[in-house]
Amino acid sequence: MRSTNRVLHVILLLAAVPWSLAAEPEDAGDRGREVARAAESLREKLVAQRRDIHQNPELSNQEERTARVVAEHLRALGVDTVKTGVARNGVVATIRGALPGPCVAIRADMDALPIQEARDVPYKSRNAGVMHACGHDVHTTVQLGVAEVLVGLRGRIRGTVKLIFQPAEEGDPTGVECGARLMIKEGVLEDPRPLAIFGLHSDPHIQAGKIGFTSGSTMASSDRFIVTVEGKMAHGAWPEEGIDAVMVAAECVTALQTIRSRRIDTRDPLVVTVGSIHGGNRHNIIADSVTLDGTVRTLSEPVRLRVKGLLKEILEGTAAAHGARVKLDYRDTLPVTSNDPALVEETLPSIRRTIGDSNLVARKPVMGGEDFSFYQKVIPGFFYWLGVGNEARGIASMLHTHTFDVDEECLVVGVKVMSTIVLDYLDRHAGEAK
Repeated sequence: MRSTNRVLHVILLLAAVPWSLAAEPEDAGDRGREVARAAESLREKLVAQRRDIHQNPELSNQEERTARVVAEHLRALGVDTVKTGVARNGVVATIRGALPGPCVAIRADMDALPIQEARDVPYKSRNAGVMHACGHDVHTTVQLGVAEVLVGLRGRIRGTVKLIFQPAEEGDPTGVECGARLMIKEGVLEDPRPLAIFGLHSDPHIQAGKIGFTSGSTMASSDRFIVTVEGKMAHGAWPEEGIDAVMVAAECVTALQTIRSRRIDTRDPLVVTVGSIHGGNRHNIIADSVTLDGTVRTLSEPVRLRVKGLLKEILEGTAAAHGARVKLDYRDTLPVTSNDPALVEETLPSIRRTIGDSNLVARKPVMGGEDFSFYQKVIPGFFYWLGVGNEARGIASMLHTHTFDVDEECLVVGVKVMSTIVLDYLDRHAGEAK
């Protein structure tokens, strides 16, 4: 009787274990050591690759050299397929495992920013006014390293890995459709269709060697609004003869902040920012036109829709109170980047096993935007943070600044973590091949 009770007790304990932990691959330890050795063997190559890409940055929709380097590297590795020219400069490759199973996708972005690099380092940008100030050189390098590790373990892969090297994540200033949205339209998530997609982003606030994550809303939606205030021109000495568009615009800027302070639940994160104001043509002329250019950031799609309506209401009301008119051009740019909670939960054990529990950091959502969100609208996705900072070495500048840099120790860590995530995911979902 006691023996039976012990058996029942063990069964109950096992039943209480989260399925994602219980489903850990039997050979996880051995394979983890293989992945670690493979990633470590690539250390010098990863550093050289990252520095080459960093020295030759290319703006959104201009990533011709980067795409060529990526495609040539993948072909040299012997991946199964390499398709170029997707969404202009995108590269999509597949690695088919020796064992049957589903498809999983990983994504890296390749474009740089219009920033003049200030740090005096040996790998400083050679392209004036262009810089990898958002870590996309790291993302591309890590994914190339993952490809090399996975090719070496092809015999143990259960299914297919789709590698997406994406252009134009930062967006094209001309407003043309690009990046993730265009890649999806051109079929990147089909033939084969992945069950899930993973991606990472450099984070200088997290020390190299660590990984940050958030479940649910992770990064904000990012919309743009352009407001044209139309008044009436007059001599500056006779303001009563005109309608001062500058004054009306100033009131509009102030009034828009009441959306955050008075119209939206205070528990819902929201940013309404007017980033530029342009108008008028002389100090003694009442301006007849002023343009405001700004952004709206939220972590909730319902709040996003609500703000869009409030912008129109407040702007039109403020302008009408002074006899002016406004035109609102509201551009839905990026949806909320939202990590599938179930996918996060089942993936965390893979990360813990790779870097240790103390190096896994739970993060609050941030108000930056990411077009990885478009993939998550189609299939479950998990977008996590790769620590790249090193305060002791002075590597702590924020993304999108002219002094941004990374501790290159992050490269090996990035390869280990993403390779493990992919292999474990395919093992857990081996029976779900479509």
